[in-house]
Amino acid sequence: MGQLIEPLILYIILFLPGAMSHGPPPELVVFSLNGEIRRILIFNIPSLALIWYLLLRPEACRRDCKFRAFGPQSLSGRPRERALPPFRRQDLYAILCALPGLLLIGFCISLVSSRFFEIPAGMSLEAPPDSIGWIVMILSCVSTGYLEESYFRYYLLEKLEAFGLSPLMAIIMGVLLFSFCHIYEGPWGALNAFLAGVLLSLIFVRFRSLHGIALAHGLYNIFVYAAGV
Repeated sequence: MGQLIEPLILYIILFLPGAMSHGPPPELVVFSLNGEIRRILIFNIPSLALIWYLLLRPEACRRDCKFRAFGPQSLSGRPRERALPPFRRQDLYAILCALPGLLLIGFCISLVSSRFFEIPAGMSLEAPPDSIGWIVMILSCVSTGYLEESYFRYYLLEKLEAFGLSPLMAIIMGVLLFSFCHIYEGPWGALNAFLAGVLLSLIFVRFRSLHGIALAHGLYNIFVYAAGV
């Protein structure tokens, strides 16, 4: 259980409060410039710094975990002497695969949810009113993408690997936790997060790409604001 204590504590502190502190999702979430700035400075950046501090510890870089189903490297595929990966060609491939898939999932969820009036459709997001708002919103979306992908894919999957879970069970467990922390978006939002988590996990495993899935995640969030859905 030692391998799971640290990631569970991080999940409870960083992601669980957001999932549990909301009532029924509002129909429209109004864009708040001050709110997004606070999110970036008070939550996203410190949380991301904490996760990467844990990843960059010397003992973390010395581990030699084997993820048998995907070859001799660990699931994250990162070299042990340097935990922070550079941007590579595989990251571009990952973006080109992940972003269209995320948009397709979001479109299908929106289409299907409109036909089930008895299930709340979830919330819409108000677009920023000016250029400053858009800059802040883009920074918020990208930093959120990096935060969630750094934890749920780059960090958590390797911890589950070290715990002894099979590749399939590690992905399922990570996706379930990812989906649950989006439960405040309503049932359709949680389903969207589940399907997106499956896609992002598979692409991460295929391309060993953090930057690709994090940027695709951020770009998808930007599109949601731009579309107002």
